[in-house]
Amino acid sequence: MSTTMANISAAQVKELRDKSGAPMMDCKKALTEANGDIEKAIVILRKRGTAVAQQKAARVTSEGSVAHYIHAGGKIGVLVEVNCESDFVARTDDFKELVHDIAMHIAASDPKFVRKEDVTPEAFEREKDIYRAQAAATGKPAPVVEKIVAGKMEKFYEEVCLLEQPFIKDQTINISQLIAAKIGKLGENIAVRRFARFKVGDLGATLASVSTKPDKPGDEGGAASAPVAK
Repeated sequence: MSTTMANISAAQVKELRDKSGAPMMDCKKALTEANGDIEKAIVILRKRGTAVAQQKAARVTSEGSVAHYIHAGGKIGVLVEVNCESDFVARTDDFKELVHDIAMHIAASDPKFVRKEDVTPEAFEREKDIYRAQAAATGKPAPVVEKIVAGKMEKFYEEVCLLEQPFIKDQTINISQLIAAKIGKLGENIAVRRFARFKVGDLGATLASVSTKPDKPGDEGGAASAPVAK
């Protein structure tokens, strides 16, 4: 039996809104399409958010805000700039929550770059050479070695690139998907511009920034500055 919008209860809509943060009507439509299944509805909302993000990726983000997050009794501090298209959106609770979550995530996960396209050639070649040597030592054929290296490089990106990292508050999505969901909800392009992370006792700080056109939803920029040596 198919589910209609009239069959969707207020309790179901509230539960989905609490889990996804999406508007009420979007939740009702997703629940209808998913025949009342909350988890399927969440997937539908995420896909729609990504689609909206793709449509808006080229739009200029000249507004936004800078946020800070202090962690571990003042031992770790983060500054992050996240941009959007209008001052109106920058002042919304949804946008402020996103910026705070990203700052908190950076404090906890210590990314070195904003996105994988920003990884410096030196860092890329260093890691690739290490993985290739490790794989070659197993005695496997060259084509297999290259596949192993490619898989390890994707894992490397997930470890060091902010947008590729699993979100600390929800490991089922990464930061890029978190941003895409907010783009879908707020209707504006959103981009992480730059961040700095400081830790007491370290000799330097991790500094990363982007400056050119985005290559994918939720991204905006080109090469990030390399982390300051620690």
